[in-house]
Amino acid sequence: MDHQACDDESRFANYVESLAGEIGHADRVVPLRHYCVGLLAAEGRKSVEPLAAVTAPAGLAAQHQKLLHFVANSAWSDERVLAKVREIAVPAIEREGPIEAWIIDDTAFPKQGSHSVGVQHQYCGQLGKQANCQVVVTLSIANHYASLPIAYRLYLPEEWANDPARRKKAHVPKEISFKTKPQMALDQLRAAHAAGVPFGVVLMDASYGSNAQLRNGVSALALSYVAGIIDWIKVHPVRDGMTSKRRVSVKELALSLPKHAWRTITWREGSATKLSSRFARVRVRTAPIRGASRRGEETLLIEWPKDKPEPTKYWLSTLDPEVPFRRLVDLAKMRWCIERDYQELKQEIGLGHYEGRGWRGFHHHGTLCIAAYGFLIAERATIPPSGPSPSRNVKKLALPEGYRPRGAPDPAATSRSQLNRDHAPQTTRRARAKPAALSNLRTRLHAEDAKWLVTQ
Repeated sequence: MDHQACDDESRFANYVESLAGEIGHADRVVPLRHYCVGLLAAEGRKSVEPLAAVTAPAGLAAQHQKLLHFVANSAWSDERVLAKVREIAVPAIEREGPIEAWIIDDTAFPKQGSHSVGVQHQYCGQLGKQANCQVVVTLSIANHYASLPIAYRLYLPEEWANDPARRKKAHVPKEISFKTKPQMALDQLRAAHAAGVPFGVVLMDASYGSNAQLRNGVSALALSYVAGIIDWIKVHPVRDGMTSKRRVSVKELALSLPKHAWRTITWREGSATKLSSRFARVRVRTAPIRGASRRGEETLLIEWPKDKPEPTKYWLSTLDPEVPFRRLVDLAKMRWCIERDYQELKQEIGLGHYEGRGWRGFHHHGTLCIAAYGFLIAERATIPPSGPSPSRNVKKLALPEGYRPRGAPDPAATSRSQLNRDHAPQTTRRARAKPAALSNLRTRLHAEDAKWLVTQ
């Protein structure tokens, strides 16, 4: 192994050691190290069994039990570990500039069956349709160099929250009650504010930004926002300091703007070309049925691509009205940077690979995936753009001879399945009556090309 690889492994060991102080008992330190190593070193699926196989090939059964107990049963704090990850990663992110944004979003994990905690038929962003899935609400910090999730909580549907039997079986903590996703997001914002996380402009898509209580909660924290909204939100236009008495939808207002109100703005370089579109901005006051007179002025930002028959996106912003137009657009579009995080967390680190059904294990696995990702974020600051990924230098141990994860098909299958002598083995363990299906981890569409379904 070359010196670079040795240095990477040494830094990773020190990084994991710094997290060990947040998990309590000393007997959790070794499983913590092995779990994090496995997330970076294992190839393919990264549920507990493959992590055990890659970190202790000579003692697979015992290692599997140790890691399973550590992730599913040990009572260490996800919040404390995530706070430590943030403490280490933020200085690395800020080497390239201050934190610019706090980004609210959610991500989904398609699931089979109905027993995994929080699973329900609901909108699944990964598939772009209603499907059986779990949904997690997250808060990320970001600048133009990097972004990192700092809060991660499973959305517990009302049917789950009000079902004592399901709660007991999945070990949902008593203090967890039903909350909407915007309510969960506001809780995460409040916690980050109280923890002294470096401030940024709060960014959110229309499924969150259309919620007036959430926007009011952001303002109550003395934070600015650029919030996506749906096109039927009502506003009063403000011109020359005078508020119009007419109450119109933002779409109606956009369609009434003169041609000179629109400007073509480029906000960043894309993979093949510069990303640009037409935008307009107008000062408005939001106009709910009640309390409109108490609303402050905001900037309505509208996007209308030249090749579209009507405007496609709308945002409300409480930034200073004198903020440069391009900067406003840049911030509105910056929310999409966390799509990269979700893609790498799912495809490279195994965020959606946990196969347990309980509340604690689900969150512990997510926390450790974010911890591994936090190390990669911190390492990128020390590696030139053309340099190797730090994860490549984490030593990959040999698997046991003939090892095959449960549920995987046997090798050397014939072209005619009916002639195969061997079939995918079935497990009879009580914890999992049949092998879990592989998650659909297809690459998500580029944000600028995707059509998002807004749900309330």
